[in-house]
Amino acid sequence: MSNLKELEERVEKIEERNKKVENDKAWETSYTRRILLSIFTYLAIGLYLNSINISKPWINAIVPTLGFMISTLTLPFFKKLWLKYAYKNKRIP
Repeated sequence: MSNLKELEERVEKIEERNKKVENDKAWETSYTRRILLSIFTYLAIGLYLNSINISKPWINAIVPTLGFMISTLTLPFFKKLWLKYAYKNKRIP
């Protein structure tokens, strides 16, 4: 009976780990995360540009923030291409 109990405990641990991985993946791909990162990026760049006395720092901070947003929106597309063509012959551990 101890083997059955051990197996049940192992399965339970695996299910808990899978749930955590699913939650992490959901957060990584969420628009909430992307929006927050964009806001923090904009603020950080705006504050930096302001501190080094660049004219119109808050307007100039928009460009790198938009670049970041575009990169986060296009990366899933390129990941799919990479998985399909470049990584197709390799085994996923």
